[in-house]
Formats: sequence, C-alpha cells, structure tokens
Amino acid sequence: MALLVVSFSGGGCSSSSVAASTVERTALEPGVAQETGYFTDEDGDWIHNTAVLQKGLRHFYEETGVWPYVYVLPNGSVTSTSQLTTMAQELYGQLFSDDGHFLLVFCDNNAGGFNCGYWAGSRARTVMDDEAAEVLADYLWKYYQEAPTEEEVFSEAFSDTADRIMTVTPSPVPIIAVCAAVIIVAVVVFVIVRNRRLAKQREAERMQEILNTPLESLADAELADLEKKYASSNGGSDAPPVQPTRPSQP
Repeated sequence: MALLVVSFSGGGCSSSSVAASTVERTALEPGVAQETGYFTDEDGDWIHNTAVLQKGLRHFYEETGVWPYVYVLPNGSVTSTSQLTTMAQELYGQLFSDDGHFLLVFCDNNAGGFNCGYWAGSRARTVMDDEAAEVLADYLWKYYQEAPTEEEVFSEAFSDTADRIMTVTPSPVPIIAVCAAVIIVAVVVFVIVRNRRLAKQREAERMQEILNTPLESLADAELADLEKKYASSNGGSDAPPVQPTRPSQP
C-alpha cells in the first residue's frame, strides 16, 4: 500500500495566510474510502459535541471523496513530529483497510501550539497532495486560534480545506490590473471635469468684470486701443502722413 506522510507544527504562521490552491483536483469516486468513524479522543477533553465535528469532516468527504479521521493524543504527550508520523503510519494500518483515508494525528503542546503527523492512502494522495496538506495545516492553525470550541478547530479546518483545494484559487493579478485601470480612468475624468469647471469659472468672472465696468470706461478703453493701432500704423510718428507727389517733367 503506497502512502503519503507529511507533518508540521502549529504556531508559526499567520492566521490570515492560507496557501493557494493552484491545481485542479478530482474527487475520489464513491467506495474508494470505506465509511468508518471520524475520530478518537485519547485526551478525553477535546471532542464533546460529535455532531459539530462530524459536520465539517463529512463535508470534506463529500467534496473530496477522501475520508478524514482525527486522532487526538493526550495534551503534551508527544512533541516530535517524526514520532507523530510513525504513529500515524501504524494507526493507519490498524484503523483502515483501504487507500482512501486521510489520518491526522494531533497533539496539543500545552503552550499555545500543537504538533501533527499525517498519513494518507495512495488514492487519497491524488487529492490530498503536498499543497492540499499545506492548506489544511494553515486552516488548522487559523482555527486553533479563532474557533470557540475544540470540535470547531477540526470541523472548520477540514471543511474550508475541502472548499479551497477543490477549486483553483484565482490570481489577484487581473483584479489588481482592473482596479488600477479604474483608478486611472477616474483620475483622468476628474482632471478633465475640473479643468472644464475652472475654464467656465474664469469665463464667468471675465463676463462679470465686463458687466461691472462703466460704459464710459469701456469707451475710453476702445478709444485708447484705436489710438495705439493708429500710432503703430504710422511708425509711432505724430506727423500727418505725407501725400505722394508726381515727379516733374524735364
């Protein structure tokens, strides 16, 4: 039986950082994973409301075809992820007889974090690949910090993982490009509208200035303009223009 093993420790990533899903995955066909229970709580103080836990784990199975199983060890009993991995391998063979399960072995470290080991059947591996396992790890840490109950840590983590890994996470680049284009267009429109408004305001001020100017001042201004034009046409001289004369006959 070919298996996948991965492990991680919770406590080193941001709750808002969840790995992207970059590949298309196909759910396992019904029957690959035989129906079993969903959990074992050796600690005895983690799973109180089984319905809450099973809701999220059942959603994970329905979306992926992989049957999830959570095995909770007594708090602080194991801190080595390699040891948890070995335990996951041994427990997989004891608990399941198919290749469609995904086993999570979980141990709280009594210090605000946890350690985990995973073991997955070869068929489950086609869905729960390394990237998908990373998504699950991120959601486990997220809900370890945020979920109000212990059951919801696992329920929400598996449920959200299923939704994320069974679709391709959209790239933010097109969205950023569209937003940038919208901003540029808005700025251009704003500048055009502002310039037109300023031009109309200047024209209105000029007309108001004309209307407020007395007619006598306007007449004087026009007369002054005529005098300037006349002086310019005569080279600036005040003498009257000289009339041309016909040359005398010899």
